[in-house]
Amino acid sequence: MRKNMLITAALMAFSCPLMAQSYDDLAQVDVLTGWREGANTHVAALQITLAPGWVTYWRAPGDAGIPPEFFFSGSDAINSITPLWPTPNVFGTDGMRSVGYYNQVTVPLVIDLADASSDVVLRGEMLIGVCEEICIPATLSFDTLLPMVGAPDTEIRTALADRPATAQEAQVGTVSCAVDPIADGLRMTTQINVAPTGSSEHVVVETADPSVWVSEAETNRQGDTLQATVEMVHPSGGPFAFDRSGIRITVLGSDKAVDIRGCSAG
Repeated sequence: MRKNMLITAALMAFSCPLMAQSYDDLAQVDVLTGWREGANTHVAALQITLAPGWVTYWRAPGDAGIPPEFFFSGSDAINSITPLWPTPNVFGTDGMRSVGYYNQVTVPLVIDLADASSDVVLRGEMLIGVCEEICIPATLSFDTLLPMVGAPDTEIRTALADRPATAQEAQVGTVSCAVDPIADGLRMTTQINVAPTGSSEHVVVETADPSVWVSEAETNRQGDTLQATVEMVHPSGGPFAFDRSGIRITVLGSDKAVDIRGCSAG
């Protein structure tokens, strides 16, 4: 059943590119050039604007979504780039949960510079899914000069402020993960000591290995204890190494969101 769901999602995502549809009509990307922060850091952003009624996806989009990918190979004098995603929305697609954004999303980039003594070229492309009644993979290119002397940008600062709270900021207590084998992988049950985040709560679990499929979480709350259970399947279809320190758990509540890194043995 799980494999069939994955195949269905993939077919839905990639059955439509043959349509005579210009990506420019559906999505465009602009670079917000941002500012220098510290000796070797530049803060910029990619701002994706969608056609009315269309959505795009978060880094962990759910079975019905297309995960975004960034490629910065054309950039100069850059060691690494870290995207910082603002809090996404949870919505349904053909009976499956998806996680993403309506209308527009600004994704801040924290850029570690190899050479901070001059302007820097930010060049590359991003592959995203854009969906309405159908889903289409779109490749958006960018090529911009990031100035050595920049200026604070309100839109970037707003997106940074809209990120999920850290575990420390949300005063999260103990986080434990109990793991049991299943026929084609592992079942993980997580107990999180965290105050309610709203009348509606969704939990998204990610592993350090992006090739591992993780099911939608089944959740239950008792007071300040939130329990989430997921199944995880490696492409090999068999047992695989499990690293609790690489687990990332995001609680998406109707009032706030929390980003939790790692868990202890349960």
